[in-house]
Amino acid sequence: MQAVLGICGYSGSGKTTLLEALLPLLTRRGLRVSVIKHSHHDVQLDSPGKDSFRHRQAGASEVMIVSPHRVGVFAETARELTLDEQLARLSPCDLVLLEGQKSLAVPKLEVYRPALGKPARYLDDRDVIAVASDAPLAAAIPVLDLNDADGVAHFIAAWLADRR
Repeated sequence: MQAVLGICGYSGSGKTTLLEALLPLLTRRGLRVSVIKHSHHDVQLDSPGKDSFRHRQAGASEVMIVSPHRVGVFAETARELTLDEQLARLSPCDLVLLEGQKSLAVPKLEVYRPALGKPARYLDDRDVIAVASDAPLAAAIPVLDLNDADGVAHFIAAWLADRR
């Protein structure tokens, strides 16, 4: 089973920016990393008028688009997929990073900016294994510098190695 690490934090805390910095650093370490991004909104991944959109509108439960460089699958679901169902749709990899889905019982790295004025999750969520912040914090778990992506990548790689 792939290792799963949630990247959680409030909107505007820098989750996506951190992920953008971490992904090349983790892949340079030889890790194959996938990301599952959660949205609370009904997202449209293809465009009206495109063949894939028209096929879905006509009743296809899944439409796969294949090119020489990538593949995409658009699927209609009756309900939100469980984490196991989401993971089953991914190709094998070393690590799956979840952006969002903060209520799942998986190990998490919290991105926390005190200046946002929101409460920290790490104080109450036992699944938060570390917090990346732009301010000094007193915590019973590792506190990482949010502006040091290499340090965060090192923490994640060490955590992953410990799991193996």
